[in-house]
Amino acid sequence: MRLPFSRQDLRSERRLARIARWDRPITGFWQRIYAWTNMILSDHGIFRLFYLNFYRVTPQFWRAAQPAPHDINRLAHQGLKTIINLRGGREFGSWPLEKEAAEQNGIRILDFTLRSRGAPEREAMLKARGFFAALETPALIHCKSGADRAGFMATLYLLLHENRPLDEAMQQLSPRYGHFKFSKTGILDAFFELYRREGLEKGLTFEDWVANHYDPEALQRNFHAGFWSTLLVDRLLRRE
Repeated sequence: MRLPFSRQDLRSERRLARIARWDRPITGFWQRIYAWTNMILSDHGIFRLFYLNFYRVTPQFWRAAQPAPHDINRLAHQGLKTIINLRGGREFGSWPLEKEAAEQNGIRILDFTLRSRGAPEREAMLKARGFFAALETPALIHCKSGADRAGFMATLYLLLHENRPLDEAMQQLSPRYGHFKFSKTGILDAFFELYRREGLEKGLTFEDWVANHYDPEALQRNFHAGFWSTLLVDRLLRRE
């Protein structure tokens, strides 16, 4: 029997409180210090100060971890027009700092929320091709670490927008970028492998397969992650 107020309720309450704290403009010197401190410590941004995991997928489509303001300023000088946030909720000081830096540089921020440990949602996959076609480029996609959701989105971009072969596109999901397919995030690889078997090899387009054959619940149910890989990604690297 479900308790009136469960641990899940408590986590949800805390998450909403964090969003309420950070999903608003920064005002004042001390609030800016607080945002930077939260980004560096609570959002593990100290590691990204030394390594942003930045790569150019194509000349017009780039991928990275969560950028700091100085990263956005630098990329703006290289022509960046659009930032695509794959993270979803604005739970850390990273968000208002990113939003402020983008606005100061005339860069548009778009959301395309993805889960790194859940089966990709059908509706989002059906919108992807049109989303890519409408982008003002150069565009940067980012998640927290630039490894899993960024890799998935880069794969999707190469497959749908650049019409690259699936094997070539899936190279974006690689240990080179910090992605480990035997952990829980390997469900992203499993999604594309499922498309290969059920769609590509049967001559179906990606959208036809997603709309008429893809079963997110079955993918989630049948995928099993490795214990040690999950321990590395979730406990040691503290991936989102």
